Amino acid sequence: MTPYNSILLLRAEEGISGSMPAQKRHKTLRTRLRSLLPSRFRGGPRIPVVRLEGAIGRTGPLARGMTLDSVAGVLEKAFADDAAPVVVLAINSPGGSAAQSHLIHARIRALAEENGKTVLAFVEDVAASGGYMIACAADEIHVDPASIVGSIGVVSGGFGFTEAIGRLGIERRLYTAGDSKAMLDPFLPEKPDQVARLKQIQAAIHARFIALVRARRGNRLNEVEEDLFTGAFWAGDRALELGLVDGIGDLHGVLRARFGAGLKLVEIRARKGFNLRRWLGADSAGLADALATTLDERALWSRYGL
Repeated sequence: MTPYNSILLLRAEEGISGSMPAQKRHKTLRTRLRSLLPSRFRGGPRIPVVRLEGAIGRTGPLARGMTLDSVAGVLEKAFADDAAPVVVLAINSPGGSAAQSHLIHARIRALAEENGKTVLAFVEDVAASGGYMIACAADEIHVDPASIVGSIGVVSGGFGFTEAIGRLGIERRLYTAGDSKAMLDPFLPEKPDQVARLKQIQAAIHARFIALVRARRGNRLNEVEEDLFTGAFWAGDRALELGLVDGIGDLHGVLRARFGAGLKLVEIRARKGFNLRRWLGADSAGLADALATTLDERALWSRYGL
């Protein structure tokens, strides 16, 4: 069939499929017209690469970590490319909010199923805790031998200032309605029943995390390893042996081996959370909070030696 006759056929098919939404119809037509070009004019496939970086969650008023709100737009843009054979996630995150991690994971899976896309994840320095949960949204996970992977667990932390405020002559005054409203207040003595309640919540979240990993990784997991779900983490080579990932390799190398050297990577980044205007206009309390947030995030990265 000549290209001219093929175009006529495509136009006829477009008329028959008039019930298809116009935007999707035009994308389908463009994709099929492109396939009629000689191979030397087509070039390689365009592959969207979504960068998912940093701590997960709303980390403070002046800077924000990765959230569903911050990444939803770029994810939708990546999955909307009908011509792309796959969608790639470049992940570098030490974790953070369990809820935001799960929301991002769920959105990736929903978009993949709606658009019939295979998702490939490439881990850079680390995909730990919530970062690994997001990586599990991919159909394949590839890592560097030195990548840190795992930390399938839940952690909560804080400080106790009971003795400190006493030495400074400060009296704590707190008024609540509800026995548990001031649970785990850092200026009050720790109570065993409150700690037990927190651990129950952590156990429930941990169980959901384990179930998600098992559902996504299936029989690829080596569950003989007794500390697989203890919150332990491993370097890339060992993570491959445990079935937490599917291969060792960098993003460019793996994709070129699979799709050819002519492929075009289209990088899509989420917007940055730092707001310079807010920083310059912040009062001392806001700056102190921002400093505390920075230290918390630094501690999150340093937990994995980074």
